[in-house]
Amino acid sequence: MPEGHTLFALARDLDAAYRGTAPTASSPQGKFAAGAALLSGRTFVHATSWGKHLFAEFEGDAWLHVHLGLIGTFTIDDRPYAGEMPVVGQVRLRLATAEHVADLRGPNLCAVITPEQVEAVTSRLGPDPLRPEPDPELAWRKISRSGKPIAELLMDQAVLAGIGNVYRSEVLFRQRVDPFRPGRELRRTTWDAIWLDLVELLPLGVATGKIVTVEDQVEQVRAAVAAGTQERLDERMSYVYKRNGEHCLVCGSRIRTQVVAGRNLFWCGRCQRRR
Repeated sequence: MPEGHTLFALARDLDAAYRGTAPTASSPQGKFAAGAALLSGRTFVHATSWGKHLFAEFEGDAWLHVHLGLIGTFTIDDRPYAGEMPVVGQVRLRLATAEHVADLRGPNLCAVITPEQVEAVTSRLGPDPLRPEPDPELAWRKISRSGKPIAELLMDQAVLAGIGNVYRSEVLFRQRVDPFRPGRELRRTTWDAIWLDLVELLPLGVATGKIVTVEDQVEQVRAAVAAGTQERLDERMSYVYKRNGEHCLVCGSRIRTQVVAGRNLFWCGRCQRRR
């Protein structure tokens, strides 16, 4: 499932392509014909994301709400649109202007909602490290009162928005945190370290389009961002994610895996003992 950095980048790209325009909206697949008709011809005001949710505001208080789920994609093509652009695959929603065509395929959710409904959705979500001025205290209150393991809590979008399986496995390793430590047993300093790591790592994911967590690559991308250039990583490395049975890059122990919160968690039992 796309994690928060992917949705943030998508909102940024939609905003750049459509802000101030009045795209034609259609549903080649047919499943979103009514919703597309509501949006077609309205001015695109702006796009934003909160965790794994994408919101695009159109004039007249109409909001497009998208959750990509496990298989959804939302691609933006820079090509002239003359009304005859071929449809590839099951396109739920197409937004088209003379300069851009954006096709949404396979989302878990696609709906036109009101501002009040947007507020209802976002009020249920935890802080998103990529949003302006997020409040990590809101997440800490829930974590510090919970008997659930921290690996499960990090995947709970009501606790922390935008974090998926890759980031939770990698950040817990980077901070040497026992993934099965109950939230209420976690020290505040440990939570602060997790939060600050996410605040640093997610923007690097936005910059590269990849989840960057191994320190050598983090340093490369950080330097590129500071210099205003783009670092292209041919291969994304990971400390533990999808490395079950392989040797830990730090201590040499074998990486373990177990299903936690419906997804395969990966961790090193020797390195990750921090309370």
